[in-house]
Amino acid sequence: MTSAAIASDQLERVERLAELISAAGSVVALTGAGISVPSGIPDFRTPGTGLWEHVDPMEVAHIDAFRRDPERFWSFYGDRFAMLERKRPNGAHRALVALERRGLLDAVVTQNIDRLHARAGTRELIEVHGSIETAVCLDCGERHPLGEVRARLAADPRGIPRCDCGKALKPGVVLFGELLPEGALRRAEALAMRADVLLCVGSSLEVWPVAGLPEVTRAAGGRTAVLTQGPTPEDIHAAVKLDGDVVAELEGLVAALDRLA
Repeated sequence: MTSAAIASDQLERVERLAELISAAGSVVALTGAGISVPSGIPDFRTPGTGLWEHVDPMEVAHIDAFRRDPERFWSFYGDRFAMLERKRPNGAHRALVALERRGLLDAVVTQNIDRLHARAGTRELIEVHGSIETAVCLDCGERHPLGEVRARLAADPRGIPRCDCGKALKPGVVLFGELLPEGALRRAEALAMRADVLLCVGSSLEVWPVAGLPEVTRAAGGRTAVLTQGPTPEDIHAAVKLDGDVVAELEGLVAALDRLA
């Protein structure tokens, strides 16, 4: 898919975004669930298809739910992790890699836990909500890789992956009720502060504190661009708003930047 697949009313905005990036000294991408939808991973809030449409996140994705009933918790997360492990990066992930390799993108800050940016080849990646790559024992601190966690999950009669010490393992993702990793958040804020352009891709910008990063960029004199289907709180401030096919738009952006080079 190339810029030819972009709706005509969006093409001018893609060109405008390319001009902004071409003139910028620092560009950072902030990505959310919408960038992974073309890979077959549902987002969280889209009516009819969103992950939380049929499940109460406070019942299955809260740290208290994990502590109270790890069996129920893992009955949800076990299926989700199996699904995520099969998914592959799409053209939007690869377009960000292309920008990074051209020296046009400093880093990707992602809210996603699916590891698709890493699989696509992003080098400078800040996963502010953690990832599915490992699980941790909250008692002894041991970490275990995803493949081993899934094997332990399948072997346990109650469907709970357990550490060698016998306690339930918790996925290495930030659950509701938990703080974001301090180092990752500080790095994300520093990147946003020095960005001339912050690309907000596939995020509703409703989950804090990450939702505050666009304001950090603007307060430091930078510009924001929003490439997300549906409205976000940042739309009224953004220099460019795109809400079509995220793959077509990002691939079109790479092509437009190639023409400007």
